[in-house]
Amino acid sequence: MNPSELVRVLEAILMSAEKPLSFAELMKYFPVKELVTKVAVRQALAELSGRCEGRGFELKQVANGYRYQTRSEYKYWVSKHWDEKPPRYSRALLETLALIVYRQPTTRAEIEEVRGVAVSSNIIKTLVEREWIRVVGHKEVPGRPEMFGTTPQLLDYFNLNSLDELPALPELKNLDEIYPELTKDAPKKPLLSAVNSETPEPLKNKPIETSESITEDLFDNKE
Repeated sequence: MNPSELVRVLEAILMSAEKPLSFAELMKYFPVKELVTKVAVRQALAELSGRCEGRGFELKQVANGYRYQTRSEYKYWVSKHWDEKPPRYSRALLETLALIVYRQPTTRAEIEEVRGVAVSSNIIKTLVEREWIRVVGHKEVPGRPEMFGTTPQLLDYFNLNSLDELPALPELKNLDEIYPELTKDAPKKPLLSAVNSETPEPLKNKPIETSESITEDLFDNKE
């Protein structure tokens, strides 16, 4: 298969895919007899990405692979496809997610200790159902409570590829400034100081399946 044909084939595959496709999954589309090399596929992906320059869409690599998607700066117009409003998340849910992201693996009791209030079962249920968090183990203390970590799906949702894109804690804005309407159920500690409290050194280089990312966009729903 010549390079031009390979580019067109990959474009068709990615355009019709229902989910991001990893590099390994893309390679499975080509039988050995076609002599398509990994180098050729990487070069074709780079060309496809370059072809998106100046367009309303892009070829994006997220945690679970490659996908075509509209550029984020056009989300205002694209969102008009859907009549229903995107889900709104409570301050408690967002703070719980932030604590899991930056302190993972962490238990429900540890989250409650930092926030100073009980964590609703519905919050954990919502995060699990959205596949943003999962149980990654059990803490070796009496009762062996579940420890939560984040998932590649969370990375995909926020257009992130790896933990290398995780912002440093000082870069995070105060949640009150982003969503003042959520302050009615504010915890005893501000979000940033709560996350900073006893937070380990940067989470980079941890396996993706047990850690992900949060940015300012965490508080700006992208669906």
